[in-house]
Amino acid sequence: MKIHMIAALALLVLGLVLRVSALEFIFLTLAAIFVLFAELFNTAIEVVVDMVSPDYHPLARTIKDVAAGAVLMASVGAVLLGYLALSGYFIPHLDKSLAILRPPPGLVAVVAILVVVILVVLLKSLTGRGTPLCGGMPSGHSAVAFSIATCVSLSGVGAVYILLSLLLAIMVSHSRLLMNIHTLFEVLAGATLGVVTTLLIFLVFR
Repeated sequence: MKIHMIAALALLVLGLVLRVSALEFIFLTLAAIFVLFAELFNTAIEVVVDMVSPDYHPLARTIKDVAAGAVLMASVGAVLLGYLALSGYFIPHLDKSLAILRPPPGLVAVVAILVVVILVVLLKSLTGRGTPLCGGMPSGHSAVAFSIATCVSLSGVGAVYILLSLLLAIMVSHSRLLMNIHTLFEVLAGATLGVVTTLLIFLVFR
């Protein structure tokens, strides 16, 4: 909660420093409130579960995982709101006066990565293996890493940047094998999911 409060404070101060518009400041405020609310709700649920079931129980674990998942989804939503509100102030070629009216730069890439994250969570819940952030089928780290690498490859940057992003994605995936968190099949499935999903979204919406 302390980390969330510090992040919310920094976000609001940043909004004042950048002199964001009223609508953009509303976005930032809603994002901070949403995450803080989810964290408070998660803490309340954990305390109630510990009080009702002090010993280990699989249902108690499921309840805590679902509550933590709510915080994760709130955080993802806050990142998206923050990006929509602040992207125009960090991208030089985007006119500030029209930033809130135009689609922010890189929106397709951001949506593609978020879709990959959601698909990973759904697939893990269907297979019943691992948690949203660790283990299971497919590898979420590999999926997100290769989704980002695909976005970089499709952004029109030079071959060196594409190669570096692919190498980084491979290193992230390889680390999941070295730590014995995923099998080779889970890592390959995650990488395939990230690449294919991102390519499809770019082909349809770009």
